[in-house]
Amino acid sequence: MSHHNSNKKEPPQTVKPQPEIPETAPATEPAAEPAHSQAAKSPATQHKAQETQADEKKLALSGTVEQLRVELEQAKDRVMRCQAELDNYRKRAAREMEDHVRYANIGLIRDLLPVLDNIQRAIEAAEKSTDGSGLLDGVKLVAQQLHGMLEQHHCVKIEALHAPFDPHLHHAILQQPAHEHPANTVIMVTQDGYQLHDRVVRPSQVIVSTNSTE
Repeated sequence: MSHHNSNKKEPPQTVKPQPEIPETAPATEPAAEPAHSQAAKSPATQHKAQETQADEKKLALSGTVEQLRVELEQAKDRVMRCQAELDNYRKRAAREMEDHVRYANIGLIRDLLPVLDNIQRAIEAAEKSTDGSGLLDGVKLVAQQLHGMLEQHHCVKIEALHAPFDPHLHHAILQQPAHEHPANTVIMVTQDGYQLHDRVVRPSQVIVSTNSTE
């Protein structure tokens, strides 16, 4: 009898339908997403923005440093060029000054050559003539020519005779009493002196008067 009961089939179980979610249910998650997303992404975004700004600053600084380096190299090049030009100018000026000093008297020598020619002609004429007057006239002519040439170069004779003694212009080699002249007066010139512009080339050698007790 128990066996008969075990062969009985159990009635099939029925699945209860699940209650449907109303379509009008409030969707709270999408509304809260912007605030949640902003809160989650803000630090990362800010960090990335800071890194970007830092990279831009580094790039700008690198460009500035490179530009400054180029300008510095250009400035060094200009300085070296100016230094080279200055050195060349100094060398050229030194050569010109040396040449000027070396050949400063070339004009004077050119003017002296005709005087030398006339002296030579006077000597040759004196050798052919027994009359000494011709030689004297020739020498006087040469002396006159030489004085004129010196005056052209602003070198003039110091007029010392009967002038008051001036130690800047005269060199006294002797003192003598002179009744007709006051003391410290040049009474004789033993060698003429010459002056170039306002500079004494050679002082005049003179004899100066002293006070007379007679």
